[in-house]
Amino acid sequence: MWKKSKRLLLLFLLSVVLFGCSNNESSNNDQGSETDSESNGESEVLDIAVFEGAYGSDYWTAVADKFMEDNPEIQINIESNPKIGDLIRPKIVAGNPPDLIYLNAADPSGVTQGLIDEKGIEEITDLFDREVPGEDVTIKEKLIDGALKSKFMAPYGDGKVYLAPYNYNLMGLWYNKKLFENEGLSIPETWDEFFSYTDVGEENDRALFTYQGIHPGYLEEIIVPAIYDRGGQKSLDQFLNYDPEFWKTDVALDVLSIFEQISSTENGLMEGTIALNHTQSQTSFMQGDAMFIPNGNWFETEMEDAPTEDPFEFGFMGVPSFESGNTLTAQTSIEQIYIPKNSDNKELAKDFLAYLYTDESIILNGEKAHGAMAVNGAVELVEDYITTSSYNAYKQAEEGEIYPVSSSFAALPSGSNININDEVYKPAVEVLSGDSTAQEWADKLYEIYLQIQEDMED
Repeated sequence: MWKKSKRLLLLFLLSVVLFGCSNNESSNNDQGSETDSESNGESEVLDIAVFEGAYGSDYWTAVADKFMEDNPEIQINIESNPKIGDLIRPKIVAGNPPDLIYLNAADPSGVTQGLIDEKGIEEITDLFDREVPGEDVTIKEKLIDGALKSKFMAPYGDGKVYLAPYNYNLMGLWYNKKLFENEGLSIPETWDEFFSYTDVGEENDRALFTYQGIHPGYLEEIIVPAIYDRGGQKSLDQFLNYDPEFWKTDVALDVLSIFEQISSTENGLMEGTIALNHTQSQTSFMQGDAMFIPNGNWFETEMEDAPTEDPFEFGFMGVPSFESGNTLTAQTSIEQIYIPKNSDNKELAKDFLAYLYTDESIILNGEKAHGAMAVNGAVELVEDYITTSSYNAYKQAEEGEIYPVSSSFAALPSGSNININDEVYKPAVEVLSGDSTAQEWADKLYEIYLQIQEDMED
């Protein structure tokens, strides 16, 4: 009797594994998969781990359902959670990772960055030479310019791609579009023009600029594009790769001096900014207390219930240039998907990845996640599912009015206790409050970068 019960228990447990019956997993199209298993003996199983953040997980369920509908011999199991990195770490350590992972390198769990550092991600350069399933175009041709060259996708600087682009965001400056229309104003294309809007602000009872106060990391959205505009990719690479000599250049000082000038300009910084959190400063901007604020294209959705001045409409612009005639720049970040090197189903994972770039998948992503994939023409496909301000921001990038600048700091040496974002951006608070200078900020960062270089040599 015990042997029979034990055999039945083992059969039950096997069915749990095959069909992904878990409280933490979404097993899609189970009935169809069971029928297919009965007729063919077994299904090929793809296990996917998904970070459940602002984009949710509904898209992944929907696209997996569609993929299985087209490929009934395949079963996809999805595990999604806001703390997915912590949940999958034991599996990765045990050598049994998911077959495909959506989790950014900046995730606090450190899982993705750890896999990058340990060369634990499968190279997928060849994937992008494939044609998009059912379409007469390669994946590479369909992606936005520069997507595969960024450190988000090619982290080792050797031209080989290890992570696949998913949704992307644009970060720049925001203004009240209605105010600009009513006053007959055009967006400032240079920093000189930007500072001339102090007079416009005074006439309309508002400061020139505010930012997210106790979160000075938002100033990255000005600093990164400004470095690229002033010094090109060479200067940006110095900045991102911890070259101490960058902080001795005119490029660095010119960029940091933007904030010194805001501080020294009467009515330049909105009163009280430094003590506010992000929602408080953003609400103040929307109520007409400042002309400009940095943020990403999630701004409208994030603040959809906040009060505004009347009339008000979100307007997005690139970061002003140091020279007239230059294309305005904006920072971009791209979400990442990848295949662990120890995956059991690499080819199937690649097939599914390729499927994500179909128009049908892109539309599903817009409908379910309200995001735009890093694909040319995606914004038109998802226009009905994203905010007007996001659509306008993406269109500026697609039409060449804004040049998207990708950035990601190089990995710090193992064991480093330096928080590079805090070290780079927090000193802006002292400069904006008038307690420090751009030169002192640069001098401090020169010493920080020297320390990083010494740590790298140890």
